[in-house]
Amino acid sequence: MGYIFKEESYKIIGACMDVHKELGCGFLEGVYQEVLEIEFEKREIPFEREKGLIIIYKGIALKKKYYADFVCFDKIIIEIKSCGKLMDEHVSQLLNYLNAANYKLGLLFNFGETSLRYKRVIL
Repeated sequence: MGYIFKEESYKIIGACMDVHKELGCGFLEGVYQEVLEIEFEKREIPFEREKGLIIIYKGIALKKKYYADFVCFDKIIIEIKSCGKLMDEHVSQLLNYLNAANYKLGLLFNFGETSLRYKRVIL
């Protein structure tokens, strides 16, 4: 079985690789978010930054929202980290975002390591 949203994922991953190649590791997440916004625009990757995701409890929309770093192509959630290594709680966070938004694919990136690390998280 093939990857879901393969072409879109490759475009996003390529943009993130270029950002990491240019900046390296060690910056705060906000720096990578701002630079990715520039890179996504340059590559014509449609995105929304810090998109609020509504949480539903027993049919009631909560006032509290999750905020995804990016939603690209109106269907892929992008979560950015800048830490020593990706942890299970980072994956859990992205799974919660996917559940809240009813999306199938999330990409989790860690810019905090010497080589860019990422995970595809499928709901």
